Amino acid sequence: MRWENLTADPAGDRARSAALFGTDAVTTRTFDTPEFAGVTFHEVRARSIVNRVPGASRMPFEWTVNPYRGCTHACVYCFARRSHSYLDLDTGLDFDSQIVVKINAPELLRRHLASPRWHSEHIAMGTNVDCYQRAEGRYGLMPGILAALRDHANPFSILTKGTLILRDLDLLRQAAEVTDVGLSVSVGFTDPELWRTVEPGTPAPERRLDVVRALGDHGLGCGVLMAPVLPFLSDHPDQLRATVRATAAAGATSVTPLVLHLRPGAREWFMAWLERHHPHLVRRYGRLYAEGAYAPKWYQRRITRQVHELAQEYGIGPTRAGMPRRIRQAEPEPEHAQAGPVQLSLL
Repeated sequence: MRWENLTADPAGDRARSAALFGTDAVTTRTFDTPEFAGVTFHEVRARSIVNRVPGASRMPFEWTVNPYRGCTHACVYCFARRSHSYLDLDTGLDFDSQIVVKINAPELLRRHLASPRWHSEHIAMGTNVDCYQRAEGRYGLMPGILAALRDHANPFSILTKGTLILRDLDLLRQAAEVTDVGLSVSVGFTDPELWRTVEPGTPAPERRLDVVRALGDHGLGCGVLMAPVLPFLSDHPDQLRATVRATAAAGATSVTPLVLHLRPGAREWFMAWLERHHPHLVRRYGRLYAEGAYAPKWYQRRITRQVHELAQEYGIGPTRAGMPRRIRQAEPEPEHAQAGPVQLSLL
């Protein structure tokens, strides 16, 4: 592994960028437990933790925090796979099994938020790799991260496939009382057979929807990012309806579809998976993604329209980027009225 390749600006001039940590700060270990069989953890003391999103990105936010690099969710389509190549690791199996853990992430974040140069800008988490992947159960970095954000009343959002987020309910509620918090769970489809091969390290879709339900029951409204919609595999109208119907039944505040995109690193791994499991679709994918990482606009618009129509039918709506909301104090109610949870919706 080449740790000196991991810089604060991986897209820029690595020769002039300071490495985020050196080889003397790396401890490698494995754990003799079934859930971590075949997984190697590289514990590092990072030099920075708040990352600026490149200006060319399509992301609707500017700052991220990623306590982990690599992800045991092992989603075959994950766009973050390419980041492992900066360490001279492959973007396939190594991404799933060689996990970088920034063990000092909470203290780094607290220090960053206290800096007079920081202006309480929104921080997104879970947008690169999942901050509630299985490694979080071992390392427990998120409670310290959430406590720092709460103590500095810094707005943030979390996207996850992990059920472990429910461990941090109290911290999330405390943060939502003082700042804008957005919560979203990723559920691209509900087909159990497809899930087992495409997202083998994740909780089942129904378990993720249980998370949406549980968050709502505790006054933390949660949206669903319906991602990815897989062309010719999860995009049939009946499949879209089943996913939106299940999302509505879980009490999601919103549903937002996102069609699969195949960036370098992810594209090669996904297409190899497709060749093994659905060889009849390889040529169709080659044509659909012939122009680059994204499906054609006409296809994206069709999926978006179908999902939004279904969402309206089932009484939920799409998210609108950049409009987070915090938990509001409940209005006084008549004595005979039954109190219910206050909802927080994803921005």
